[in-house]
Amino acid sequence: MDGRSFPMRAGGVGEGLYEFEYQLPAGRDRVAYYFLVNYMVEGNNVQTPGEAYTQVETVQIVRRYVLSLEVNRGPVGARISVLGRGFTPQDRILFNGTAARTNFESANSLSFYVPALAANANYQVSLSSAAGTSPVGTFRIDSSSISVAPTALSLRTGDRTNLTFTLPNPAPPGGTLLDVATDVPESIIMPEVIVPQGQTSISVTVEGGKPGNGTLYLKGFGAGEVTVPVTISPR
Repeated sequence: MDGRSFPMRAGGVGEGLYEFEYQLPAGRDRVAYYFLVNYMVEGNNVQTPGEAYTQVETVQIVRRYVLSLEVNRGPVGARISVLGRGFTPQDRILFNGTAARTNFESANSLSFYVPALAANANYQVSLSSAAGTSPVGTFRIDSSSISVAPTALSLRTGDRTNLTFTLPNPAPPGGTLLDVATDVPESIIMPEVIVPQGQTSISVTVEGGKPGNGTLYLKGFGAGEVTVPVTISPR
């Protein structure tokens, strides 16, 4: 390591395991190393020395730590901030291994929308990056309800109508993301739905696409899922 050889010592965790502790010099965040093994081969009462070595490995020290979650509980769709240091645009927040929609704001701040998972439960939140996974904390998803009007859609191809989503309480800072999905994506044309901060409802324009029958799904609310039947007829 760094042009020098350092002996490894037998570790205390088990037979045949060795360890070595190295303090990286100040101002450095990268180091290259390889393992060199000297051994003896014995045959016919004759010992012959041998040597083997591994490929060179490079380690990059990630100067990153997570300070805290902005809050440790909230409803599905709430936008939550994570404070720390060393964040990158490739970082992702995970809930028990499930990826949440994550926004990179700066090297010191990320935010995510609480994913549509079962309410009234605690989840382990972690940060996933190229350097691995780091624990962030525990987050509890609170139950919430929502109403949708109209409760069913019947359109012709090319026709438009408004669909209104109403929450029981004003959306928290950052707004509430409503993760609306459908089993007929070619039949329904609609924008992303986010209830703005401080408001309780939002109306979006829905346009009929290809003829078909299906459903709009909104998970994480009420009994677990809110559905809106959809029928798109040809013109």
